[in-house]
Amino acid sequence: MRTGGHIALIGVLSGYGQVNPLPILMKGVRVQGIYVGSREMFEAMNRAIALHRLHPVVDRVFGFDDAVAAFRYMESAAHFGKIVIRVSGS
Repeated sequence: MRTGGHIALIGVLSGYGQVNPLPILMKGVRVQGIYVGSREMFEAMNRAIALHRLHPVVDRVFGFDDAVAAFRYMESAAHFGKIVIRVSGS
């Protein structure tokens, strides 16, 4: 981690292992915990998605062999919606 960097810890607010804070403090790193909700909330969200037949907006689909191009496209910020990398033939 570079000095003054940022780490986002996703889903660790409910429990974590032991962390030595000294390296974090010495580099002035900002650490932010992100709460993602409980399993019950996740299941309720999935029921609502199914009930209302919600689907993500897909901007573009790349084949696995074009993954580098997909990341470049994401970096360009020219997309509206999800960028998909197809892993299999489906």
